[in-house]
Amino acid sequence: MKHKHAELIKAWADGARIEVKRPSNGSWWEADPPLWDLDYEYRIKPEPKPDVVMEMHMTRFNSTMIYVDPNLRLTFDGETGELKSAEVIK
Repeated sequence: MKHKHAELIKAWADGARIEVKRPSNGSWWEADPPLWDLDYEYRIKPEPKPDVVMEMHMTRFNSTMIYVDPNLRLTFDGETGELKSAEVIK
């Protein structure tokens, strides 16, 4: 009979980082090494989402993202979407 976590065990053996979550707890944490408990939930640790950088030209009267050299760079957190930084481009 195939182990409940067989595919994840194979991925871990090939170098994947594994996270675990208890049924009574809603948070994931890295399992190093995984115990492969049949009552726990496991997954391959997701890759962090990269930050999103937007450049635009902003004036007091309008903003545009095309046809004009940018003068403002905004960086948003890839995971939360929150603004991390704003930089004036000179």
